[in-house]
Amino acid sequence: MPERQLTTAAHGHVLTHAAVWSPDSRWIVYDTRSTPDGAVFDGTRIERVEVDTGRVHVLYESRHGACCGVATASPVDDRVVFILGPEPPSIDWQYGPAHRQGVVVRAAEPGRIARLDARDLVSPFTPGALRGGSHVHLFNAAGTLVSFTYEDAVLDTPAAGSGPRQQNRRCVGVCLCDRGVSVPATHPRNHDGTAFTVLVTKLADDPVPGSDEIGKAFEEAWIGTQGYLRPDGSRQRHALAFQGMVVSASGTTHSEVFVVDLPEDPGALVRPAGEPLAGTVATRPAPPAGVVQRRLTFTADRRHPGLQGPRHWLRSSPDGSRIACLMRDDAGVVQIHTVSPNGGEPVQLTRDPFAIGSGFTWSPDGSRIAYVADGSVMVADVATGRSTRLTERGAAPPRPEACVFSPDGRRIAFVRSVPWNQLFTVTAPA
Repeated sequence: MPERQLTTAAHGHVLTHAAVWSPDSRWIVYDTRSTPDGAVFDGTRIERVEVDTGRVHVLYESRHGACCGVATASPVDDRVVFILGPEPPSIDWQYGPAHRQGVVVRAAEPGRIARLDARDLVSPFTPGALRGGSHVHLFNAAGTLVSFTYEDAVLDTPAAGSGPRQQNRRCVGVCLCDRGVSVPATHPRNHDGTAFTVLVTKLADDPVPGSDEIGKAFEEAWIGTQGYLRPDGSRQRHALAFQGMVVSASGTTHSEVFVVDLPEDPGALVRPAGEPLAGTVATRPAPPAGVVQRRLTFTADRRHPGLQGPRHWLRSSPDGSRIACLMRDDAGVVQIHTVSPNGGEPVQLTRDPFAIGSGFTWSPDGSRIAYVADGSVMVADVATGRSTRLTERGAAPPRPEACVFSPDGRRIAFVRSVPWNQLFTVTAPA
């Protein structure tokens, strides 16, 4: 299959695990973190490259000592959302999970950003604003909602004499776009946002062993381009799948697949369900009314319990009927499995003799899944599970962080370190 190198500049090029293509499949967006895996958050630019020409367009360059990264594109227009670190960082507010924010830039207006999530760090907190940092922002198919993971700066900061407090734990949230929130200027790190933002997962500080309680929610994905069909044939239009960390009856921890169903009208996300949306000085922000959290998988009795393999985000088929994840088969080999959003036993999809080595994405028609394994970009046929090797094994294998189908289904974007991370594409099989 034809493979092309798109970038050549002597700096890092880091792809997010999904949603890196413009809607017309013409551009790929990325950031410039220096380390191959992006673990050091030191990038200062969000860029995009034109696939056919290799032309690079700088969308944003950070200022005042801030860094930026983890860029994803809207599926419907020219918006790009990414993480921006403290601007400027200070001794008491360095970059970290609770000290970052989501911002949006339009390709037609490079350099001009809009803050996505508002922040309010002083009680009483503002509904619709966060009290910490958001991370890995993903638009839904309509471009009206953005999901993210979150950690809380208020609960992450020791508070003398405050009494018992809930713990800061990673969870999943949703931004309702174009519903701005203003906050008081009571803290130098407070700021307004263009979206109404809520947390949608319910956590427990000490999950009961053998229960469905989770201590952490992470690596989420929107289910379907239009949600999914319930067993009765009705449609759940807005839902997220995510990994939830549970405690087994024997006391070990592992992650399982969970779902949160959101209200039919996303505008209902502004309504509390008895506990404050914005939380208190002692409690985490609470999910809104109409949000239902469910567990899908129960793998504690498998030979290899829980989701396994490289770090990966769950990914839904476009029709919403299957949620893909990585688990080990009975031989201990990491394979792609799928589960229905309505529950049931996971189904093993791939049966490769080698382990899946990366995150993965579905083709837009739902017929294939792209991933990295055995030093190559691969695609699996969803109907048969048969895998096809698209790139030859070589000295610089594809990086494991991203393997992303284009919206038109014709190409797959990935990264090789040669020696800097550079962007490549390979033609997808018809």
